[in-house]
Amino acid sequence: MAKNEQEPEILEPRKPLIKDLLSTLLSLALMAAVVLFILNYVGSRISVDGTSMYPTLHDKDQLIEDKLTYSFIRKPERFEIVIFRPKNDPGTYYIKRVIGLPGETVQIIDSVIYINGESLEENYGQGVYFLAGSAADPVVLGDDEYFVLGDNRNNSIDSRYAVGKVKREQITGRAVFRFWPFSSFGSLKGR
Repeated sequence: MAKNEQEPEILEPRKPLIKDLLSTLLSLALMAAVVLFILNYVGSRISVDGTSMYPTLHDKDQLIEDKLTYSFIRKPERFEIVIFRPKNDPGTYYIKRVIGLPGETVQIIDSVIYINGESLEENYGQGVYFLAGSAADPVVLGDDEYFVLGDNRNNSIDSRYAVGKVKREQITGRAVFRFWPFSSFGSLKGR
């Protein structure tokens, strides 16, 4: 073959249009299934609306919710910040801190939280004096019930009031990371 001559280009036979279309649709369906799995069982973005978790969380904070841990690994633990749907308004999501665990008795006397008769050592509550609400009398939690409070104890609708006891099935996940505002960027563990 001479230097100026080029090898002829070999063309592959074209796949039928139907096969291309089916392949694309299958890829899109697989991606949609992965996205739905992540949003339903792994995590999602949530936005804080209000000041009931102040000073830990602020209005308009943007958080990542971990749904995987409670779905497959373990149950909620004391002091974790959970996201749940209240039974009286299932279209809304609330964010509060777990205080009482299943099987425990919670009572608030003179702004002190008692779990099974012993005072709870905690440093999350905003407000030295706060109302006991329904917890002025002992609140006995069932096998799948939790007692939750907002950190801003004087400005929170929580287990002391309309929310009441929160069943495990109402809890969608836990808040684990704040990504906005950048000045507060980081993990919520231990806060």
